[in-house]
Order: sequence, then C-alpha cells, then structure tokens
Amino acid sequence: MKKNTLSLVVGILLVIVFAFLLFSFQVRQTQVAVVTQFGKFSAPQTQPGLYFKLPWPIQQVYKFENRLQNFEKKFEQTPTKDSRIILITVFAGWKIADPAKFLTSFDGDAAKAEEKLENLIRTAKNGVIGQYDFADLVSADPKTLKFDEIEKKMLEAVQPLAKEQYGVDVVLLGIKQLGLPENVTTKVFARMKAERERLVKQLTSEGEKEAAIIRAEAKQKREEIIAEARGKAEIIRGEGDREAAKSFAVFKQEPDLAIFLLRLKALEASLKDRSTLILDQQTPPFDMLSGGGWEANDKKGNK
Repeated sequence: MKKNTLSLVVGILLVIVFAFLLFSFQVRQTQVAVVTQFGKFSAPQTQPGLYFKLPWPIQQVYKFENRLQNFEKKFEQTPTKDSRIILITVFAGWKIADPAKFLTSFDGDAAKAEEKLENLIRTAKNGVIGQYDFADLVSADPKTLKFDEIEKKMLEAVQPLAKEQYGVDVVLLGIKQLGLPENVTTKVFARMKAERERLVKQLTSEGEKEAAIIRAEAKQKREEIIAEARGKAEIIRGEGDREAAKSFAVFKQEPDLAIFLLRLKALEASLKDRSTLILDQQTPPFDMLSGGGWEANDKKGNK
C-alpha cells in the first residue's frame, strides 16, 4: 500500500514537472524570444525571465542570441572620389532589435543575416568612400585623415535600413584595415619619398640660413670684443708709459736709489713662494743680504 502511494506521488510530481516544462519557457539574459501561435506571431519577449505558453503545436517559441555579434569583411577594392583604388576591410557589431522581423527575414539564421548586412555595408562603404579623396584616407599628415567622419557616415547609412528591413541594430561600424594595390602602393611610396626629400631640403636650407646668421653675429661680436680689448690695452699702455716716464724722471735724479729699489724688487721676486736659494752673496742683488750692497752704496754715496 505504501509502495503504491509513493509511486503515485512520484508520478504526480513528474506530471507536474512535465506540465510545467510544457507550458512555460525561460528567456536568459543573453537571449530574446518570439512566440508564434499557429504560425503567426503572438508576442516577442525581449526581457529575461520565466514565461508561460501553450504547448506545441498551438504555440512555438524561437530563441535568439541577443549579445553583440561581430561581423568582418575581408579586403575589397573601393574607388575614391579622385578615382584611386584602395583595399579596405570593415567591421560591424550588430544585435537583434526586432526578434519577429529577424525571424521573418532570416528564419533565425545569423549567417543569412550577415549576408544581407554585407550587402548593406558594401553599398554604404562604396557610397561614402566615393565622396572622399585618396588623401583623406592615406596621408603623411594625421590631421588631414577623415576616418572618424567616414565611419560615422557609413554607420548612419546602414543603421536605419538594417533595423527597418531586417530587425537588426548595427551598433558600430568602422574601418579595420586599409591597403593599396601594388601599382598604387609603388606610386604612393614614391610620392611620400618625394615629399620627405623636399622636406629634408627645406629643413637643410633653413638650417644653413640660420647657421650663417649665427656665424655672422658671432663674427661681429668677436670683432667688437677684440676692438674693445685693444682700446682698453691702449689706454693701459698709455697710463703705464706715463707712470714709467714719471718714475724715470725720479730715478734720473736719484740713480742709486733707483738701483737699490730695483735690486730690492728683484730680491723680493726671487724669494716669493717660500723659495730656498743657494747663491753667492757677492752676486747682486743677494749681496744686499750680507750688507755689501749697503756698503757699496755708502761708499759711492761718500765719494
């Protein structure tokens, strides 16, 4: 009796679980869902949570990925406004904005959605790039590049069409890589090389001109300094000559005194810097140390 009761309880629980699964469905944070009733749309569910439904074949639930999906297209040749050919790779990030329209357009197949997006993006890319010159995309000066403006225009061209026609929201669209055909690359490199060489010549010329100005100024300054020094030297020399003339006049009156002063000065100079000299005391001016100089002078003075 107990075994039958337990089996009955288990059976009732399984029926409840089966019925719950049959009459409900869950939408996760990363999903959106569409409910159809007899093949016609009933209600899209774009918010995560637990929802109830009627069992198949009355109602059917379709769930789609709602996270941002990356789409990237390989190199394609695109002409610019000035008829240059460039190779360009674009990327896009998209997500489902209208699950019902997405189901109608692509049967929920993301690969089919990207095929349609590719056509839209290609058309927008060719149309926008065709409005810009080659120099707006390839230039040695970053300030002249217009990538942001071009990407914004491409996104504005694709966004409304993708949402209206396919229920897809293109969130971002940009240029991933830019290339050039081989023949164009050679010409571009040659042009860039010529620009660099022209810039080098210009800078070299400006440098040489500046160096010439600096050299001329330095030469003029040197001449001014030398002339000023010569002037000061002449003044000093003149003053020296005047002082020498005065001293000579005095020495002519007192020649012994002059000789004594000169010898004393010579002795002072020789004993400078704590020098030690071994010399003959009879040799002038060292004879003054032994009194010879004084005696000689006295004798001369007495005479």
